[in-house]
Amino acid sequence: MTAATTGPAVLVTGGSSGLGAAVVAGVAKSGGRPYVLDRQAPSDGVPWQACDLADTRAAEAATRRLAEEAGGLDGVVTAAGVDVPGRLGDVPAEVWERTVTVDLFATVAVIRAALPYLERSHGSVVTIASTLGVKAVSDATAYCAAKFGVVGFTRALAAELAGSVGVTLLIPGGMRTAFFDEREERYRPGADAELNDPAHVAAAVLFALYQPPGCAVRELVVCADREVSYP
Repeated sequence: MTAATTGPAVLVTGGSSGLGAAVVAGVAKSGGRPYVLDRQAPSDGVPWQACDLADTRAAEAATRRLAEEAGGLDGVVTAAGVDVPGRLGDVPAEVWERTVTVDLFATVAVIRAALPYLERSHGSVVTIASTLGVKAVSDATAYCAAKFGVVGFTRALAAELAGSVGVTLLIPGGMRTAFFDEREERYRPGADAELNDPAHVAAAVLFALYQPPGCAVRELVVCADREVSYP
């Protein structure tokens, strides 16, 4: 994929795989210019900064570098996310805290750093929560805490930035990505699990990003039509 030289500049965290990669592909296909924050390189030709989002100060600095490289930002999509399920007493503290840091605190850090650029462009933010940000389940205390936090943060941010920056909360169900690959077998979706295509969710992201001035898409739930974790 070759990066575009014109069109809206959209920063995507976690843009090298899964939903993030699908968003990057959608932005490029629509004539936009994707930029990626991730630990791994994205598709060829996509500008990026290597960044472990667990280091939120580094995430802020990398966001600013990409924004300057792009000449500003028109959109931010916080697609990066991690999860290591398990009972609270069994998950090491550093693993539990990393999940919350990457999924919640890094979301805030990237948006904070991008905000001056988005305010200048009257751009848009799409945060990626989860159906487990509105429905709690066992063995997911870190992930639920983080994603419930993303829901609350985004709703408050939308109120704060109304009229200056578009803010959309996207709540996806399970998707066919590598997100589940490193889990213990008991925490992986079964062969008959109903999972959504990340490209379908990415289409909803682009819909939210490219709303006309004065129109806001506040919240979207996008999932397979037989999703069991919502409502």
